[in-house]
Amino acid sequence: MEERLQKLLAQAGYGSRRACEEFIISGRVRVNGVTAILGQKADLSVDKVTMDGKALPKAESLTYIALYKPRNVLSAAEGQDDRETVRGLIPVEGHLYPVGRLDFDSEGLILMTNDGELTNKLTHPKFGHEKEYRVLVARRPDEKQLEAWRRGVVLDDGDKTRPADVVFISSSGKGAWIRVVMGEGKKRQIREVGRLLGLPVVKIIRMRIGALKLGSLKPRQWRYLTADEIADLKGEEKGPRAVPAYKRKPAQRKPWAKDKPKESLPKKTSKPSKKSTMY
Repeated sequence: MEERLQKLLAQAGYGSRRACEEFIISGRVRVNGVTAILGQKADLSVDKVTMDGKALPKAESLTYIALYKPRNVLSAAEGQDDRETVRGLIPVEGHLYPVGRLDFDSEGLILMTNDGELTNKLTHPKFGHEKEYRVLVARRPDEKQLEAWRRGVVLDDGDKTRPADVVFISSSGKGAWIRVVMGEGKKRQIREVGRLLGLPVVKIIRMRIGALKLGSLKPRQWRYLTADEIADLKGEEKGPRAVPAYKRKPAQRKPWAKDKPKESLPKKTSKPSKKSTMY
């Protein structure tokens, strides 16, 4: 099936559709050896589309998988050493890439997909998609520490973190579990903020990415997303479920003016009103 080139490029992981439009305008995209133009369509099953001379892979169905990444596993499609990667945990054919990285020693929800456009939407800071974490700190925080975390903390590199939703959940020995919800994700941000506030982080579990929740998944378990979950992540409206004809209620016809019952007039009385005045 033919699709616009910017959509095909986005699905191949080259960025948003707007960014891919710029690639086409600048002449970096070719279709069957001819420089492409904006608005052009192609079918990857029959056409050869290249970006900077590199051919786009043949069309494959879009896949969306939720994975519980365990600790000591890399958030990568391919490893550069002998460490285990999240891609190796999913025995499914095709290209799959992690959306939203987790530190090597953190765990929780990872979205695996080959939808480049959705990947860009979920990871680009301008969209501000929330990510929710359950964090175990080594000490019980006081309200002053929690409030500082909520307002934002200046990191060692001089950058200040954006405001976050930080809530105490429960005590755990000498430490405590807290919930952190934020719309950004600098490298090792939660651990660095905890260190600067005197709250060493012991454990991090990501519970949610946007509308997608970890749910009942256990470490190393994975599942395909439902159609509704995919629509929620993309910000698409979910249509009403189809209702069989025999279950539908008959349409209510609005009565015309002539169908409306006439208003009853008040009955005449022979007795004069007490308020009436005789002249």
